[in-house]
Amino acid sequence: MNFKDAEKLFLENNLNLLAQKYNVNATQALEQQAGLWDNPVLSTDQNITDASHQYFQHSATTGQVFVQLSQLIRTAGKRGKQIRVAEDGTQIQQAAFNDLLRNLRYNLQLDFAQAANLIAQRQVYATEIQSATSLVNATDKAYQAGNTSLKDLVRLKALLFNLQNELVENERQLNDLQTELKTLLVVKETQFVIPQISAPITETVLDPAALAQQAKNSRADYLVNQYTLAQNNDNLILQKALAKPDVTVGASYDQNSSYARHYVGLQISVPLPFFNRNQGNIKSAQLLAQSQEFVLQNNELQVKNDVYTAVQQYRLSQQLLSKNETDFYERYDQIFNAMLKSFQQRQISLPEFIDFFDSYKETKIKILQLQLNLQKSIADLNYAVGTNVIAVQ
Repeated sequence: MNFKDAEKLFLENNLNLLAQKYNVNATQALEQQAGLWDNPVLSTDQNITDASHQYFQHSATTGQVFVQLSQLIRTAGKRGKQIRVAEDGTQIQQAAFNDLLRNLRYNLQLDFAQAANLIAQRQVYATEIQSATSLVNATDKAYQAGNTSLKDLVRLKALLFNLQNELVENERQLNDLQTELKTLLVVKETQFVIPQISAPITETVLDPAALAQQAKNSRADYLVNQYTLAQNNDNLILQKALAKPDVTVGASYDQNSSYARHYVGLQISVPLPFFNRNQGNIKSAQLLAQSQEFVLQNNELQVKNDVYTAVQQYRLSQQLLSKNETDFYERYDQIFNAMLKSFQQRQISLPEFIDFFDSYKETKIKILQLQLNLQKSIADLNYAVGTNVIAVQ
């Protein structure tokens, strides 16, 4: 699959994203809870027996019933301020979801590129192993016929053995990457993901200052800190409001215990803020808001540095894979076939061929590493800005 298809599958199936989405929905439910009114309180007091020892007799002059209904009325706009703090919490959770998405997409892009690189390396090793195996078989026959030395045969077998070991290590790394990819994409464990990556457009012009500004609007980790600062400031406003006394209003009915029968009264109660004026919570909210301001400033500095570094790394990777160098790498395969034919025709010695054989393998691996570095620099750039600056094909 190409990366576009992989990304679509990832967005639809990834279980970590689905779990975090529920966290966002759960936080949204807290907004509704913060906006609810306090329930009225109903209380009653009545006699079990009276002077005649009858149970729950309330109609006689000796019976007593007391009923009270009260309602808490919050002052200073506390309910609206609680809603605002809850809304800030939802923004934080949504940004946390986006940050998880950003990190998982980055991991997917890296794993995708590395898997493609290892599969390409596998092809290099397979080609060399096939050639080395043919040479070992031919040299072994020549040795049996007495036309070559045991030293040459052993050296070729050692070359083949090293190539086989490197292929095994390559396969081990590829298996680990396949595990990560299949977990990210939520595909069957029996499937094998073969990434198809096209060369990126190299004419992209990047403005680090503009990208840094864009990152402040799109990077979820920065937005989390921004929303957290807003929530801390709103919480400070709420804590100051909580210092204002609330009012409880109620009505009561008393059958017999008052100065007159069937007494109906109006009740109003207000706590007197002599000792507890919410001083500690207000001070704590102030300090948390001040602390978060420094966290946000540090995060902003980090965002700028990440973007500038990512742009420089991308430009460097771009330069190392220029068109002229790519043409040279393609001609290098032709040179390898020519050298292999020359050795078979005994036009060059075994040490010369093995040196070129090793050089060819190292060069091919370096070419693939440069291609991987370019893909990684694209992933780093997209990750630093928080959006797809350069789309992976």
